[in-house]
Amino acid sequence: MGGAQSGPERGPGGTPSGGADFEIRVRGRIGEAYRTAFGELTMVLRPAETVLLGTRLDQAALYGILDRIQALGLELLEVRRLPAGHEGGSPA
Repeated sequence: MGGAQSGPERGPGGTPSGGADFEIRVRGRIGEAYRTAFGELTMVLRPAETVLLGTRLDQAALYGILDRIQALGLELLEVRRLPAGHEGGSPA
């Protein structure tokens, strides 16, 4: 019956077309001066890193955030896609 596929519709790069949730970790604690650059994200400050949580990000939004991280000279530690239905926020 044709090429019908089950599951969520996917956009470019395999990201669901509705967006996905991501956790982005950068080295150090982002100060107040940089917080406005990431206003659409939830920030969790840790002793040695800052965790940026983005919800329903499409691929273009994710790349835009990564470009800002680079432009600000921040060190990217990790980017990971959170599983569907995760409990928002990062474990303590």
